[in-house]
Order: sequence, then structure tokens, then C-alpha cells
Amino acid sequence: MQDASSPWRLDLHATASGVDAAAWDALLARQAHPTPFMRHAYLAALEDSGSATPDTGWLPVYFTLAQADQLDQPHQLGAACVLYVKTHSRGEYVFDWAWAQAYARHGLDYYPKAVLAVPFTPVPGARLLAQDEAARTALLQAVLQWSAHQGLSSLHLLFGAEDDLAAARRCGLMLRQTVQFHWCNVHPATGQPFADFEDFLASLSQDKRKKIRQERRRVRDAGVEFRALQGRAIGPDEWDFFYRCYERTYLEHGNPPYLARDFFTRMAQHLPEAWVLFIARRAGRDIAASLVALDTPAPGGVQPPQRAAYGRYWGALERVDSLHFEACYYQPLAWCIAQGVQRFEGGAQGEHKMARALLPVPTASAHWLAHPAFADAVERFLEREDQAIGHYLQDLQARSPFRAAP
Repeated sequence: MQDASSPWRLDLHATASGVDAAAWDALLARQAHPTPFMRHAYLAALEDSGSATPDTGWLPVYFTLAQADQLDQPHQLGAACVLYVKTHSRGEYVFDWAWAQAYARHGLDYYPKAVLAVPFTPVPGARLLAQDEAARTALLQAVLQWSAHQGLSSLHLLFGAEDDLAAARRCGLMLRQTVQFHWCNVHPATGQPFADFEDFLASLSQDKRKKIRQERRRVRDAGVEFRALQGRAIGPDEWDFFYRCYERTYLEHGNPPYLARDFFTRMAQHLPEAWVLFIARRAGRDIAASLVALDTPAPGGVQPPQRAAYGRYWGALERVDSLHFEACYYQPLAWCIAQGVQRFEGGAQGEHKMARALLPVPTASAHWLAHPAFADAVERFLEREDQAIGHYLQDLQARSPFRAAP
């Protein structure tokens, strides 16, 4: 589709396979905050494995913008994003259940709605891939026009990068702030990376340091040992074992897992370098696993300037006191220190993470509602919520787990 007055050609694609993978990944690499979860292979695996499809309530629509004078160059994209038309609000981690209930009480349909997000992945990062500010704004305007034309109730840009949020402000979307907990590989006293895990522990207050040592001792005294596997060193047997653990975690909470086993098979085939698997073993038997994602090199092998690791999934076949903390925090943090990874993101929610030196970080989303009265009501709600979040952040920041400066 092309407006004769616009410098852009807009195309819509029903699947990831309709978008040139090299062009998508090259555009992603140009963003200030890329993550492996927006790689073409990751998004395609969500679809091809049946994890995020219309059958599971995620209808993908890929938007691409190309400059009118570059239409004969398929590897050149000016901007691109993936939008999902949703029939529910599961797997998003920015909760709008109350908004949906308010619509229902007034006899209105909240679903279907649209989200600009990575399914099941509460990781901040680029959502609107663009070569510059003008292209990003044009892309978001096209998405808004399409959403309105389709009669969707709303559009939600979740866990966006700052460039995305700036475009959202220009387009009049409402911003919403939430809180996550991230760890940085920087000694608070010296500003240098931690030398090792003991150096990290020494930076903490006495009570936090004592608690971590007690938790680690419980796991060690239970006879549990860990091994870490990265990339292609994670074989089919290890992936099978991980999936047993991952599936069990969901089933214990009464829900089927979001991701199919085939999704991880596709990750092992097409994006193996993005994963580190920690496996716990006791008495000659593997008993638990945690999976961490990594920033991957951009096309051409260029490493990102700030490498990050992302805690994603875990599960256990046996109960061992403090095993969750060891598998999901202490083993990954020790690995990050040894590998020189600058940041570890612990995922959604979890104030308990502060005791492990994951500090509060504001994250944001942006929202458009088609119904004017509901848009006004939500805007007033977000103003009050933003003040509460600000006070919450101040309270958290006053409870630093690190030692007081001398």
C-alpha cells in the first residue's frame, strides 16, 4: 500500500516468513536497545511452533515501511514492527484486566485489541524498528490508523525502548510506568566490574551477604552441583530435560506452558548462541534447570556495546531448600561476572530480588484507546498510578542492599 503523497510504501505480512529475515535483523541491529527476542528467528519460532498463533489468541501482523525510491531493494527497510491482534490479555505482563472488566460492565467489547510486544516476554527493548525518528513516527502512525480501521478497541506498546516511547508521545499515546529488577556488573564503590562472586558479596550489606551465603550453603549441603552449557553445547537431551522442568513449573500452577517443545528445538537450530542452560544435579541425577537468554552479535559478528543476560525459565523435579535462588540468581550472576556480561534482567515483578542485588528499574508501556470516554478515564487512572509508582520507586531505592559508603 502506498499513499502518493507519502515517501513510504507500507506492506502488511501475515507471517514472519513474509518479511526478509536479513533486512529485519539488520534494522534491529541499528536500534539503541535491541534484544534477541526481536530477532526474526525468535519471532518465526513462536509462530512455527504453534506457541503464538491465532489458535492461541495471538494473530500476527507484520508492518514494513520502505522508501518509495528503494522498492527494488528487498534488503532495505525503513521501519518494521510486529503487531498481534489479541483475544485475551494473557502472556503480556502489563496488566489491563481491570480495563477489560470496565468495558464489559458497560456492554462494550475490549477484545480484540492490538499489542506491539514480544509474546510471553517481559523484557524491555526496541519494538518499533526504524532507521530514524521520522520513520519510527510514520510506522506508529500507520499502526494506529490500521488499528482504528480494523475497529480494534485499543493498541498497547509493551516494554518499549526509549525511542519507541518518544514516538508514542509524539503520536499522543498514554504512557504507563511499571517496575522491574535488574542487576548491574558494577561495584558500587569502585565503578569497576566485579572480580568474582566473592567480590560481589563483599559489596553487600552484612545481612544480605549472610542470607545469600546461608542459601548457597543449603544447596551445597544438599549435595547439589551445577553445570552451565551454552549455545550448541546444549544438546537435544538437555533441551528435553529443561522442557520437563519448564512444563512442570506451569502445570504445578494449574496452567499449560506458553511455549511448545518445538519452540526450543527451533531455538537450538536457528538461534543457539542466545541461550545458557544451568542444570542442577544430585546423586547422579539431574533435578532442576534454569534457562538464561543472552544478547547475540549483530549481523557481521559485531557484539553489542552492553551485553545483557535475561533470566527466563526454570523448573525442578525435586524440592531442595533455596534451589530456586541458586539456579535463577546466584549461578547466572556468577556466570555473568566470569563472562564479563554487564547486566542481568530478572524479569517481571519480584521485590524479593532486591535481596539478591537486583535493583528497581522503571519500565514503560504506551496505550491508545479508541473510545474517547474510556481513554479519558484511563488517562486519569494512569496519572494517579504514576504518582504511586514514583513513591514506590523512592521507597525501594531507599532500601539498597549494598553496604553504606564509608
